[in-house]
Amino acid sequence: MAQQPKALSWMFVAWGASVLATLGSLYFSEVMQFEPCSLCWFQRIFMYPIVLLLGMAYARKDTSMHVYVLPLAIIGALFSIYHIAIQKLGTHLGDLAPACGRVPCSGDYLNAFGFITIPMLALAAFVIIIVALFQVRRLR
Repeated sequence: MAQQPKALSWMFVAWGASVLATLGSLYFSEVMQFEPCSLCWFQRIFMYPIVLLLGMAYARKDTSMHVYVLPLAIIGALFSIYHIAIQKLGTHLGDLAPACGRVPCSGDYLNAFGFITIPMLALAAFVIIIVALFQVRRLR
């Protein structure tokens, strides 16, 4: 039982990362008026429920929630990796980039330091969540 506070701390880290990612995505779309592409929407579909699930789990001190949240985070991370590949290797991936919809997935609204893009920020959040939840799982 001594591990419970550590597990809850890691759960809070995961929840915090999901909140920041959600607020960041809403800022980019609603304030900066960046229209999300199809892959951005898929990443959002997997990130937004994590905020609610981890928030409720943290409030209830339920460290078993990692069983439900880890698959969401892993699938979301895979979408992020795919999106980054399309952005960075678009010409090598052939016709995959234009197949995204109205807004091309190869589009790059944000390119800080030449490599930090919106899907990379999403991947960072998913990785933080995955690492934190594996810590929760280890400490249970």
